[in-house]
Amino acid sequence: MKRFFLIAAMAVMSVAATAQDFKWAYVDFNELIMLMPEMDEARATLEENQKTNEEILVAMYDEYQVKMQQYQQKSSTWSAAIRESKEKEIVDIQTRLEQTQQNLQQEMQQLQNSLQAPIYEKAQNAVNELAKSKGLALVFEKNSLLYLDPAQGVDLTPEARKVLNIPEGRTLESLQAELQAKAQAAAQMQ
Repeated sequence: MKRFFLIAAMAVMSVAATAQDFKWAYVDFNELIMLMPEMDEARATLEENQKTNEEILVAMYDEYQVKMQQYQQKSSTWSAAIRESKEKEIVDIQTRLEQTQQNLQQEMQQLQNSLQAPIYEKAQNAVNELAKSKGLALVFEKNSLLYLDPAQGVDLTPEARKVLNIPEGRTLESLQAELQAKAQAAAQMQ
């Protein structure tokens, strides 16, 4: 029995010693992703693609509107066969418009995924390399922790920003201001 307690005490002391050597860190992964120069390029590509998609949909909607106006103005003068043909044409245009909209949304989602996947991978690799170089056992996402005592861990975000070529003064707030200014400028142009 004494031997059992001795082994148990040694195991507890071993775990306590290991826990003191345990190193961990945290990183604001969302900040890294959002501020990476590659994400700016991805956003620009997505915006350009979105504009093209909107132009396609607007053209199709305009065609639909013209057909609807024509139908409303002239349907009373048409024979039943012509009216039926025009109604079918309008329904076909509406169906194509809805199908095109769904297809464009799916294509946008696929494009977004294909553009962002390498960005996430690059950020993940940077964090992994920093963690390995520092001999860390764990790296947590800063924003998904319920409680974080910064004095107990290492914030890898500043070092990861450097590795990922994120300009020093750039913040999520400055990015938000950039995007708002761009949106306002685009709205004024329309």
